[in-house]
Amino acid sequence: MKLDFDFDKKRKIPVGDSGQVKFRIRDIAVEPGKSVSLKKDYDPDFTGGYDDKAGALEQVVSNVQRLSEMQQMLYAQDTYSVLLIFQAMDAAGKDGAIRHVMSGINPQGCHVTSFKSPSAEELDQGYLWRAQKALPAKGMIGIFNRSYYEEVLAVRVHPEFLAKQKLPPEALKGNIWENRFKEINNFERYLRQNGTLVLKFFLNISKDEQKKRFLSRIDEPDKNWKFSAADYEERKYWNDYQKAFEDMLEHTSTDWAPWFVIPADNKWFARLAISEVVSSAFERLDLKMPVVDEKQKQRLQDIRTQLQAELE
Repeated sequence: MKLDFDFDKKRKIPVGDSGQVKFRIRDIAVEPGKSVSLKKDYDPDFTGGYDDKAGALEQVVSNVQRLSEMQQMLYAQDTYSVLLIFQAMDAAGKDGAIRHVMSGINPQGCHVTSFKSPSAEELDQGYLWRAQKALPAKGMIGIFNRSYYEEVLAVRVHPEFLAKQKLPPEALKGNIWENRFKEINNFERYLRQNGTLVLKFFLNISKDEQKKRFLSRIDEPDKNWKFSAADYEERKYWNDYQKAFEDMLEHTSTDWAPWFVIPADNKWFARLAISEVVSSAFERLDLKMPVVDEKQKQRLQDIRTQLQAELE
């Protein structure tokens, strides 16, 4: 299973309305080991040279079709699995991106898991336990809407969450966050070595755009159900979350499980970027339909003859 950051090498990148190719997957990939500044390095309003969204949406449709075809091979081959992880601040568009990009996928071959606050049972286990139970089987696509990365995000921003985990004293010695980064990297390396392609997406929304979306959820009655007072309370910790995200991206983007920072202020471009990464990564897997050997072919012909005889 080959995967590196040079996704663009053999990929024909769609051209923006200006006629210039500006968006490359490597523009949004987080280079392993490189320090990350969301403010300096990643513009939430970046649109890859597109002057409007029409061409981008056409490309999303094309990518969805490509994914549908490749999923059939993934499922039939039953050798690899794919895990897509989505992290973001509230209102960044995770749910919509998942719905649009995976719209052509056969539901039988895909499972979405949304991780909420851990239950009492989950708190009595290691923090990776509940994620491990939800991992995709071979031939399947698993989507984590939030994930074990909350353990270095929400838990870091809110120390009271860590206190509820009833950790032994030795687990709290040293830098617990660096320890968890290493544990997560080792976990994802294990997944990769056992045939799971891991792709991770951080939807990077600006604070101003989040405010606009919150106001829209309040002002438009049919969106009221989307708004949560808890989401507003988390906004007060914006700067703390940005720092936690930067550390997460810097320490856990690896060759075997890369992070991609998706500009999320324009939903249509976010969907294009995600669909480009996922479809390009699928193409780098050694996917093929199972080959039927001569003995099996002969058996099929025998069965065919018997079925025809039933009709006579």
